[in-house]
Amino acid sequence: MGQKVHPIGFRLGFNKTWRSRWYSDRDYAKLLHEDLALRSTLKKRFAHAGVSKIETERAVNRLKIDIYTSRPGIIIGRKGTEVDKLKQEIQKKTSREVFINIQEIQKPDRPSHGLRRVGSRTGHNAGIQRCDPLVGYHNRTEGRTSHKGTERSGSDPLV
Repeated sequence: MGQKVHPIGFRLGFNKTWRSRWYSDRDYAKLLHEDLALRSTLKKRFAHAGVSKIETERAVNRLKIDIYTSRPGIIIGRKGTEVDKLKQEIQKKTSREVFINIQEIQKPDRPSHGLRRVGSRTGHNAGIQRCDPLVGYHNRTEGRTSHKGTERSGSDPLV
């Protein structure tokens, strides 16, 4: 039986960073649960905004939240009112100074989580249209729910 490797834990420190960046001796459990609750409430609240990931950083009395989304206008709101409301709510819950950064994902189809699923044929066709013709595109699918097939386009180095 093959060994299963966690996709994030396997890459931490090499080409991925931690989702939470802080250190605490005494209040570690409390701060960890606070982070997890904050992340889950933000994901539920902005489920329609295409939130890909949420990163938190803590200093002494500061909390910095980075929200990566494909639709930042929904989170920001008109003239930034939604962000200000969100900031006030989080400050009441955590009793810390809160800074919120909203980062737009330029190509929202790249991150695998937080976005809608598409059929295999649709994914193949969308991938071919987006690919750089000089580099090429090679995609192979196989599985229980999708058809078995290979799509290629451009100068394909992976033949």
